[in-house]
Amino acid sequence: MNPNYQHLIFDLDRTLWDFETNSRIALHEIFRELDLREAGIADFDVFEKTYKRVNEVCWNEYRNGRMKKELLRHIRFALTLKEFGIDNQELADEMCDSYLYKSPRIPNVMEGTFETLEYLKSRYRLHILTNGFVEVQGLKLERSGLKPYFEQVVASEFAGAKKPHPDAFKFALKKIEAPAQDCLMIGDDPETDILGAYQVGMDTVYYNPDGNGRSEHATFTISHLKELMNFL
Repeated sequence: MNPNYQHLIFDLDRTLWDFETNSRIALHEIFRELDLREAGIADFDVFEKTYKRVNEVCWNEYRNGRMKKELLRHIRFALTLKEFGIDNQELADEMCDSYLYKSPRIPNVMEGTFETLEYLKSRYRLHILTNGFVEVQGLKLERSGLKPYFEQVVASEFAGAKKPHPDAFKFALKKIEAPAQDCLMIGDDPETDILGAYQVGMDTVYYNPDGNGRSEHATFTISHLKELMNFL
């Protein structure tokens, strides 16, 4: 146990819950069930790549307060279809509803997640801070088996600001009832998770399984979750 910390705050998507794998499974089922080839999209891989690009643009707008949640959910699929010359809001809405149902119910987690959490749970108080929509993230935690490990699950949408804005982290600290110096933030995004936590005086772990550069603001950097057991 590291005596510097009492609370560990985890990001959820791409840190514990395997967003890329689960999203791909959901999108592939949608592609098949809604017969998107018949609609005019010939290749699933091109469809997935296009959706991911469009989705990231929409999420950036949401994180910066320029797009509302409900608009984000629907427009990302409508914009993806338009990339293929398809103007069909009814189909986009079907895709949205199907994705929001399927994706959070797919239970894959990042390698080493449960072994690491089992080790940490008796040593620290564990929490989640996520930019994801609270109702969707709750399903992810339940269906994947992650929920029992965490005391507080904090959705930044209730903070009036999203990570990396300091207000999101201050809101989490208030919910956890702990000062920043007692907490360690663990996440995969060098800006959203690491820079954001650094700005409020929190130590950080940059989880970087794909070797995507470095974060100058990270206290620790790991490439596998089980590495947390080396210093916590």
